[in-house]
Amino acid sequence: MMGEATAQSSVASGTRPAGLRLLCPGCRKEIFPLSDAEQACPGCGFCLTMKDGAIEALGPGREEYFRDFFREYLAVRKAEGRGSDSAPYYLALPYEGTTGNLSWQWEMRGKTYGYLERRVLPELERQTGRPLDVLDLGAGVGWLSYRLAMRGHRPAAVDLLTDPLDGLGAARHYQGAIPTPFPAFQAEFDRLPFADEQFDLAIFNSSFHYATDYWATLQEVRRCLRWGGQVVIMDTPVYRRYEDGEQMREERHRQFEEQYGFRSDSVPSMEYVDEAILKRLGKDLNIHWKIHRPWYGWQWHARPLKAWWMRRRAPSRFWILVGSWGTP
Repeated sequence: MMGEATAQSSVASGTRPAGLRLLCPGCRKEIFPLSDAEQACPGCGFCLTMKDGAIEALGPGREEYFRDFFREYLAVRKAEGRGSDSAPYYLALPYEGTTGNLSWQWEMRGKTYGYLERRVLPELERQTGRPLDVLDLGAGVGWLSYRLAMRGHRPAAVDLLTDPLDGLGAARHYQGAIPTPFPAFQAEFDRLPFADEQFDLAIFNSSFHYATDYWATLQEVRRCLRWGGQVVIMDTPVYRRYEDGEQMREERHRQFEEQYGFRSDSVPSMEYVDEAILKRLGKDLNIHWKIHRPWYGWQWHARPLKAWWMRRRAPSRFWILVGSWGTP
């Protein structure tokens, strides 16, 4: 049955990144892999510590910079009923939201991951002929890292939040469910704490639209990938026209202000991509995009026609984008 653990082992709370070469969040110089729960950079003295099972890898002052974002984001997620105290809730993701909250969203996430597992990952696995080293960017509670580890891959989970219900702290619930533990890092997309060329694949899991600068984010990802490495963007809203994306952004901020008392824009994230942005990113960064279109059902498929009939803005598409870098 989907969602049930099929292997025995653990993701220990506070898993250390065995074999990974790290960059100091302070001086950005390469440091030795962690050997203790707390370790100071020999170059600048910045201290890497473990918090809620994740290695804190935010640079100096960045915790304060994100303070309002953390407060607002967690307030919204709590109001939505995210997370659970039950391990089966996390082990079932993304196929089931066992609390009943946002079941429509988890149904879509399950279809996206099912497509990724059937149509995208096998091709990448054939290309390397070995387990993949994967960056799980915007990992949230770590369900994608869990699924990838169950396939035998070596993920590293990255997110800003370490919350025990709706952040990297929830990875403790995978203890005893997979053969190899995966490390978790509290870090920014544009300042990843990894030395160059260590990963085969980077996956933005419903998270690319949280970037503040797509160009900087993708260049940072490229730095971390080996030659031939690829990036996957999934469950990020894609619009045909810039105007529709901007209208969505304003509608969303207005809704948050009415419902929660804040616009949820303390960090100026991009919030969507449009086709023109994808073309510019491809041209500027020498990325070739392959577009996959998962099937989400007739109701979802009919949304553009319904929007046109009711004279509303065009809805987003949830494509899976696979990016490959061309020859320099």
